[in-house]
Amino acid sequence: MKKIDFDKASFKDFENIAGQNVYETAREFQKYLDFLKSAGHLNYRIESLSPVGPEMNLILPGQKHPTWCVCLVSNDYLGFSQHPKVKAAVIKGAELFGAGSGASPAIGGHFVYHQQLENKIAGFYKKEAAILYTTGYNANSSSLQCMLYRNDEDDNKNDLAILDMNVHASVFEGCLTTNVKKFLHNDLVMLEHVLKSAQHKYRTIMVVIDGVYSQDGDIAPIDRIAEITHRHGAFLVVDDAHGIGVLGENGRGVIEVFNAFEHVDIITGTFSKALGNIGGYVIASPALINYLKFQSKQHLFSTTATPAIMGILKAIELIDDEPEWRERLWENINYLKSGLIERGFDVGNTVSAVIPVKVGDIPKTLEAGRLLLKAGIYTNPIMYPAVSKKNARIRLNVMATHTKEHLDKVLSAFEEVDKQLFISIKYQSDI
Repeated sequence: MKKIDFDKASFKDFENIAGQNVYETAREFQKYLDFLKSAGHLNYRIESLSPVGPEMNLILPGQKHPTWCVCLVSNDYLGFSQHPKVKAAVIKGAELFGAGSGASPAIGGHFVYHQQLENKIAGFYKKEAAILYTTGYNANSSSLQCMLYRNDEDDNKNDLAILDMNVHASVFEGCLTTNVKKFLHNDLVMLEHVLKSAQHKYRTIMVVIDGVYSQDGDIAPIDRIAEITHRHGAFLVVDDAHGIGVLGENGRGVIEVFNAFEHVDIITGTFSKALGNIGGYVIASPALINYLKFQSKQHLFSTTATPAIMGILKAIELIDDEPEWRERLWENINYLKSGLIERGFDVGNTVSAVIPVKVGDIPKTLEAGRLLLKAGIYTNPIMYPAVSKKNARIRLNVMATHTKEHLDKVLSAFEEVDKQLFISIKYQSDI
């Protein structure tokens, strides 16, 4: 067995190690976790004693007592998980219906609040029908598995998924049982080439993209992708998990930015980000949604969401009723982004609440994460396979509830880290 170099390793290196059974692999992986912990680089799965918020009370690695840190790891972009009206709706749901739903949707687990939420999220995107899933991850993986197939014995029964290379892991999982072709991120020339080569060779062809890409914070040109996709007889699927509530004049996400409501065939997303709860959804034509409701296994054989999702109904209303949260979010995004750029950091092409500070080197990225945590800044070091091996970064998620004092502390911490690790562009250009 080839020995893994822990200094250069990532979690990906411990998948399916040749010649090892799962217990042997787990023991080797534990050694790697111990290696990261000894270097102070295991700032994952940190226990929090406080709710989600711009600050969190954390039990940091190697410490017994909690420390308050500025939090930039949460997807709760608008702070709605802590909004009094949302929490009141969650409490009301529990008081009316109890703690759980008790059954799968087809056999007793479909309640009035489920139907209300399906209607609400479909109408939010100017569509007629939606299906709920327990998570946004399941919404992608389960629906794609249900809609697209591969039959190795009969080419006439084959479907095709054409994926932007940067789509979420849940999309790749959902396409494991069908044929897949990929195109370089937002490369429309390559997309059109793939579509031309696939035309008339498959029953169903779906182009699957994200609205906002979760690692770089950039967006897809949905209008142009929709035109190319439909011109070649394919269907367009857009996962706008990070766009809803954040982008668009009315918070309808990237689809609203490009006024593409009529041009996207299937919309997927999650309630776990700007809407501050848990669960996922797929929005499509009524016929296709009814097909999924009786054929999509993870939906059909999972107990439905708890009455706490009544909080989502209120959160969706708040996007329209209290737009000031989105305004505050964008004030914070622009303040932090411009501050990082002024200090010479590479934030890529982000135009969303996701701001990557690109470092490149994995060990240096992990050390940056350690130093930031030591300074009271809780961030996410992102490395391969979430991004390429040479494109590791610190990812910052901005919230409407961050104050300028929080963001100034973040900027000061990055300045100090830069003095030690030389991660800004000015140092990289000198090499």
